[in-house]
Amino acid sequence: MLRRVPRFLSDDLKRSARDGRFIGRMGLRWAAPCLAAALVLGSGLLPARAVTGGRDDSASGLARAAVMVLSSRGGVCSGVVLAPRIILTAGHCAAGPAEHRVHFRDEAGQPVLLPLAGTAVHPGYDAGAIAARRRSIDLALLRLAEPLPARFAAAALSEEMPRAGTRLTLGGYGLARPGDARSSGTFRTAALPVVEPHGQSRILVWLKDTGDPVGACEGDSGGPIAAETRIVAVTTWASGAKGCGGFSQGVLLGPQRAWIDRIAAEWGVAVRWE
Repeated sequence: MLRRVPRFLSDDLKRSARDGRFIGRMGLRWAAPCLAAALVLGSGLLPARAVTGGRDDSASGLARAAVMVLSSRGGVCSGVVLAPRIILTAGHCAAGPAEHRVHFRDEAGQPVLLPLAGTAVHPGYDAGAIAARRRSIDLALLRLAEPLPARFAAAALSEEMPRAGTRLTLGGYGLARPGDARSSGTFRTAALPVVEPHGQSRILVWLKDTGDPVGACEGDSGGPIAAETRIVAVTTWASGAKGCGGFSQGVLLGPQRAWIDRIAAEWGVAVRWE
């Protein structure tokens, strides 16, 4: 049975580091008497652009493989569907003592929250990595207590290591306008070129538009970074005004395949790689 959204999301959960921030931990303060309206999860009350500077892509195949991950402390993230009960997201979206739920809207447009039956944060995740400039594998897998509806589709992952100039699609449910909580909740995408500000990495991928501020924003952590229809990375961090629209960073999935496959197998699932 699908569980409707309870009125438990309240406190701020802010995680910032220098000129960027952990973009899944949105500092939002929602009024309990009107949770759904405050979240504005796809309600269309305000005109939406996209993953800061992108477009509404909620009818796409990529959107069918994406959900939101919410925290009892007010955190909002995105996530990638690997199986009806398995979600891939950023490590900082699932670490810590907070209670987490996977969120989507049902066929009638009503908000639904599904509880978790298990969480696996990558052993290489380091919560203080950005501030201390240390390496971190910011990934987590979530196991749902009940399956997603059949309209969701499992994503295909890829071991591809994109090089500078390759255009990838970044998607998520985060803010379309920095600082405006009501602009979140719609799945949006932006096509961005890969850049290599520190040379090629076997852990991370960076994206940055050379023109207008376009890129990830708060709430997009855990969302897909795709090469065509294949997910090559998961968004983890962004820079720019209020932590949005500058460099967008993701953790590459290929180098972490062994860990992803091992946890999924322990949960009785074979992840699809192409």
